[in-house]
Amino acid sequence: MKAVKVSDNIYWVGAVDWNIRDFHGYATYEGTTYNAYLILDEKITLIDTVKKEFTDQMMKAISELTDPKKIDYVVSNHTEMDHSGGLPLVMHLIGQDKPVYCSKMGLKNLSGHFRQGFNLQAVDKDFELDLGQKTLVFMETRMAHWPDSMFSYVKEDDILFSSDAFGQHYAGWERFDDQIGEAIMPHALKYYANILMPYSPRIAKLIVQVAEAGLNPKIICPDHGIIWREDPGKIVQAYARWAEQKPSKKAVVVYDTMWESTRKMAEAIVDGLIGENVDTRLMRLRTQHRSDVITEVMEAGAVLVGSPTLNNGLFPTVSDFLCYMKGLRPKNKIAAAFGSYGWTGESIKLITQELEAMKLEIIDPGLSSHWVPDDDGLQKCFELGQKTGQALAGIED
Repeated sequence: MKAVKVSDNIYWVGAVDWNIRDFHGYATYEGTTYNAYLILDEKITLIDTVKKEFTDQMMKAISELTDPKKIDYVVSNHTEMDHSGGLPLVMHLIGQDKPVYCSKMGLKNLSGHFRQGFNLQAVDKDFELDLGQKTLVFMETRMAHWPDSMFSYVKEDDILFSSDAFGQHYAGWERFDDQIGEAIMPHALKYYANILMPYSPRIAKLIVQVAEAGLNPKIICPDHGIIWREDPGKIVQAYARWAEQKPSKKAVVVYDTMWESTRKMAEAIVDGLIGENVDTRLMRLRTQHRSDVITEVMEAGAVLVGSPTLNNGLFPTVSDFLCYMKGLRPKNKIAAAFGSYGWTGESIKLITQELEAMKLEIIDPGLSSHWVPDDDGLQKCFELGQKTGQALAGIED
């Protein structure tokens, strides 16, 4: 990809990964980008690098603008390998004595990733990096994804380099929000739900801290996806809303099934929910990826999980989903379990234990069906849907 101008003497020099379809268990149907940025000033500065395999793309983009050997400084906002993998080649070209600016935790991480003895320099909120015509300031954003995360900000241009915050896993021809419009928001929501949701309390505080620090970005440059130049406030407002994890009058019924009995139960529950005018999603785990289910769960007020009992345990896809959801720590939801069984019926107990461990509000002891559910069993499932819908009735649409 060619370098793309972001602002005067600031360019995107990243790489597009059109083919990646899984990112740490998150389905990336439309690929992703690894964004890096070059500031051309008296001191030429590279903000982040790219995944190792895409370093040549980044170096080609940089070479359109300047000789890469002329880079004076590197800033590492985030040390995860999709943003630091290209660092060894960059340092080999520009000289290992050139400084790499990072957070205190970033220094520890980069020292552990790379043993070449780079000139790592930890920065804090009081440090200013004079580039000539432009000045970089820094804000530690610990656990706004990783402990090493930080923001970099160009004071003169009000441009925020936001690391993994405000990003999306999306590969396309577009580099900016005004080129894609509203179509980017589902990607941003999925990214938040599957990566940043566990850190929501920290993100809510961070948004306040950015405002209190007097930072008012006109452009936000994340490490993945498009750059926010037309309306950066839009994604900041969305993050503030998502960080609240405010429930909506929406229910997600997620399940898997062996011989369709648990499916019949799920569909009866859905009928009960719809009868209470609840926005309802029915999602079978062998046809819906866990990351898509979590995206729906994040803004829902209720999640009902169903599984048959298999070998005295849960169906594998359900166990996988519960493990994944538990790690993402969703809040402010009501929940219940359901499922069928033939020999024994442990699935209800096991699901409920996991939901309780997530500190979700259990609104029903759980519904089980021995073998194929009969009319009475399906009526009870319908009533569970009704009960759930009525519990959501007080939530504003």
